[in-house]
Amino acid sequence: MAEGKSIMMVAMDDSAHSMYALEWTLDRFFTPFGSNHPFQLLVVHARPLPISVLGLAGPASVEVIPIMEIDLKKAATRITEKVQELCKKKSLSNVKVEVMEGDPRNVLCEAVEKHKAAILIMGSHGYGAVKRAVLGSVSDYCAHHAHCSVMIVKKPKHRD
Repeated sequence: MAEGKSIMMVAMDDSAHSMYALEWTLDRFFTPFGSNHPFQLLVVHARPLPISVLGLAGPASVEVIPIMEIDLKKAATRITEKVQELCKKKSLSNVKVEVMEGDPRNVLCEAVEKHKAAILIMGSHGYGAVKRAVLGSVSDYCAHHAHCSVMIVKKPKHRD
């Protein structure tokens, strides 16, 4: 990490919402300043554990876990490549991408602590009330538990 610069951490998953949040962040905090931007950018992808994705119990899940593990690793590689490609397109070279395994809520809050991030930026999936109640909101959790400011970037709704 660059000496003397505060850490700006962007949470990343395989959604258009998080890619939008990253691009929004680059356009507002990095590219207007050239190499004299005020932050060090750290992009963190929380790679879920296969068992949490499956949500299955019993012998069938044991057979599927290795396949899920490969898929999750491929997704993490794809996300890392997309991040690096976008940063290169925006002429930003000093970007660190970290893939950490576990529940995104815990992973992101732990990464904030570990790197002493000044701010955590996240995309908003825009779940409805029912889906949010069932799945829980990672951004809500981080807003209450991360030891830094949290910015939630909402992708504009397109009008027909």
